[in-house]
Amino acid sequence: MKLWVDGGLRDAATARVSVLDHGLTVGDGIFETVKATGGRTFALTRHLERLARSACGLGLPEPDLDEVRRACAAVLEANPMELGRLRITYTGGLSPLGSERGDTGPTLVVALGEAGRRPDSTAVITVPWTRNERGALTGLKTTSYAENVVALARAREEGASEALFANTVGQLCEGTGSNVFVVLDGQLFTPPVSSGCLAGITRALAAEWTGAREADLPLDVLERADEVFLTSTLRDVQAVHRIDGRQLPGAPGPVTAKAMRLFDERAASDLDP
Repeated sequence: MKLWVDGGLRDAATARVSVLDHGLTVGDGIFETVKATGGRTFALTRHLERLARSACGLGLPEPDLDEVRRACAAVLEANPMELGRLRITYTGGLSPLGSERGDTGPTLVVALGEAGRRPDSTAVITVPWTRNERGALTGLKTTSYAENVVALARAREEGASEALFANTVGQLCEGTGSNVFVVLDGQLFTPPVSSGCLAGITRALAAEWTGAREADLPLDVLERADEVFLTSTLRDVQAVHRIDGRQLPGAPGPVTAKAMRLFDERAASDLDP
């Protein structure tokens, strides 16, 4: 396996980032996950635009997106695989211990791992912890990911693949690595970014292609929604067949099945929408 680390390809066994990198010591970094099929990326331009927005929001130097594209291409060429998770990580770089950022410049790492196609439906749980819709990192895709690790571990313990959060005012927000859509009386809704959720790339495309509406939704909408589905880079559109103890028989339902079909068709016709 070959990785891109600070300007060139490295063998995975010898690739190194300093133990004093700010991304490791305090989580001062951002990342993107891009789906790669047969060596071709999906929606890379949108992912790079969000990478730049996250860098700006975190106060990191603006990433050289041309270099990032070159790094992605080099890693994909060096590691042929049918379906892959391309991970772009950009951190504050070598820094002193503590929260203050150093002046040596950022670190760029691009890596690729094999992925499998997800099942058409999955189980999710809700968790008691909340997203802070007014936090300094809200809307940024940062490497400060520990609360997602904890919530996802809880989901795995309960036989689910994802955990869903409310925000601080009790509204449905997002999953640890996904956005959520609900069907109410045949209408499709998803929480707005003002809820504190990440502006997911797949979320935006699914909403655009299906006509889903943004709406503030209480967390208990999950107890009465006719259908629920998740969106993310590697899930695409994935139906939910269980939420906590509630079963949603027949998942994917008709609205979700149509959304899945539309997404597959549109994504196949344009790899960089």
